[in-house]
Amino acid sequence: MSPIERRLFLRSSIAMGSASILAIQSFQNLEASIHVRRPVRILDTHQHLWDLDKLKLPWLEGASDLLRKKYWLEEYREAVKGFEVDTLYMEVDVAEEMLDKEGEIISGLSRDRKNQMLGAILGGRPASSNFGAYVDRQLERGAVKGVRQVLHGGTPKGFCLEADFVRGVKLLGEKGLSFDLCMKPTELRDGYQLAKLCPDTRFVVDHCGNADPKAFGRYQKAAMKADHDANDWRVSMKQLSTLPNVICKISGIVARAPEGWKDEDLAPIVNDCLDTFGPNRVIFGGDWPVCLMGAPLNAWIESLARIVSNRPEKEQAQLWYDNAAAFFAVKK
Repeated sequence: MSPIERRLFLRSSIAMGSASILAIQSFQNLEASIHVRRPVRILDTHQHLWDLDKLKLPWLEGASDLLRKKYWLEEYREAVKGFEVDTLYMEVDVAEEMLDKEGEIISGLSRDRKNQMLGAILGGRPASSNFGAYVDRQLERGAVKGVRQVLHGGTPKGFCLEADFVRGVKLLGEKGLSFDLCMKPTELRDGYQLAKLCPDTRFVVDHCGNADPKAFGRYQKAAMKADHDANDWRVSMKQLSTLPNVICKISGIVARAPEGWKDEDLAPIVNDCLDTFGPNRVIFGGDWPVCLMGAPLNAWIESLARIVSNRPEKEQAQLWYDNAAAFFAVKK
């Protein structure tokens, strides 16, 4: 709309009396939505890549057909077209015997600067007897920034608190590496205990604590079945936030959102995490291609940009890039 057309619109609306106020407000809301500040640059701390000819991912056998195909660098760059994005690779839960192969492949990709991959969170088994040797090999390759073992799949509740596991996670702290907590919302208190037992290791809570959008907002009011209670999740996340060695990754939730989701369906989770952990302890994750279960990656980015648009520009920049760059000590 041109400046002249805008003035004519406002002038005619005012002449319409009380109804004009609503018209002007609607127009202003439209203008605000059009001018949401897009992130200038992004550090995606949760970039999955897989080529099933190179690595075996047992969990994909029971996954959607959407995910059982190749997702590699070319596909990722197409998914983020229009945005300036650097990445940190996130492990993809390969078969245990292929963990070292994953590290070898990803370290090679990271060394090629054109890939814009600044490092990697690799898969690992902290409780294993050879974990120390495995970590040293990855450090020699130069890409590793942290380690993750998914704890919501084949591991029982409390597994991460067993002595061997705790010892391995403490080792990560000694080596200057972090550990990603990816666990059920109902088991986040175990994550708190682990982080408390390992004060010298830095932790990242993945996927907003794996919060289920169906536990919030209109879905909650409609009594849609969720896999956890919203208030219990809030208490657990608040508990985790009291530990200075824990930060939160804003990621993953769109993959769990019901079809037809809107910004306001994700906003309660995002805002709770941002307010609970504060602007200095939150980072962004794309979770591609798993995010495709709910939306294309660019749609998730745009939705999050709208959700955080009322926050200070500095805090937005921290979320999108600066906090992660500092936490993982990376430089473009």
